[in-house]
Amino acid sequence: MKTLPRLLRWTRNALLCLIAAAAVGWAALRLSTRPSHARTWRTEQSVLPRVAVSDSIVTVRNVRDFTFRSPTDFTPGYRDRRYDLNKIERVWFVLSPFNPDWRGPAHSFLSFSFSDSQYVSVSVEARREADEEYSVWKGALRQYELMYVIGEERDVIGLRAVTWNDPVYLFPVRATPAQARALFVAMMRRAQALESRPDFYNTFTNNCTTNILDPVNQIASRRIPFGIDILLPGYSDELAYEHGLIDTDLPLEQARERFRINARAQAAAGKPDFSARIRVAGGR
Repeated sequence: MKTLPRLLRWTRNALLCLIAAAAVGWAALRLSTRPSHARTWRTEQSVLPRVAVSDSIVTVRNVRDFTFRSPTDFTPGYRDRRYDLNKIERVWFVLSPFNPDWRGPAHSFLSFSFSDSQYVSVSVEARREADEEYSVWKGALRQYELMYVIGEERDVIGLRAVTWNDPVYLFPVRATPAQARALFVAMMRRAQALESRPDFYNTFTNNCTTNILDPVNQIASRRIPFGIDILLPGYSDELAYEHGLIDTDLPLEQARERFRINARAQAAAGKPDFSARIRVAGGR
């Protein structure tokens, strides 16, 4: 009678060992995989930006400018842009939470405005292949490459605020033009480096918010620590607010109400002055 329980325990332990060995083998295989640009990508992530930084001029080829009619119905488009660093006026922190019931999961990115009426968004994303959906756990296991999407605001912001109808907040950042320039150049150089040295996205250590945190800490008067607000970017506006990086005198909840842009973005969709229309008059 004792033989059966021993056999069951042996079988269970053997199965656990096999599962553990398979998991270790799978993880080792994923860890040995090298990042690459040579894959069949989703259309909206198929073309890398090409960046050149020269003195006070940044030239970007393949600035994304898609026209989205729905999440699956769109017209691809790209532009070549020339940005004069001496004309940078302001940097903006963009936050778009995914879940109305839990603020934690979100996408964050930066936008920059120039005195010659140019605006550009820089969105760090998990680059997915044509048949891939995003998964937090896959993102932690080197399943996606890292991509800097440099795009027109009517594309990058409009996609989220209008096409997806996700909540989008456009916060003015408290920074001097010199600090905004340094931040823009740091992100452009990182995008430039990825052209020849692809890298893996990581849900926790190399994501949309960590790629903002590193260059921001190079210019911030008080270092922003890595913590739960970075792992759950939906709370990163609170972190930025506490560090005095949101340029407003309003309490945080009122600032969120003021700088939520969905209604303005939907009214401005398709307009040539989309970027000007989505901003609060006076900026603060």
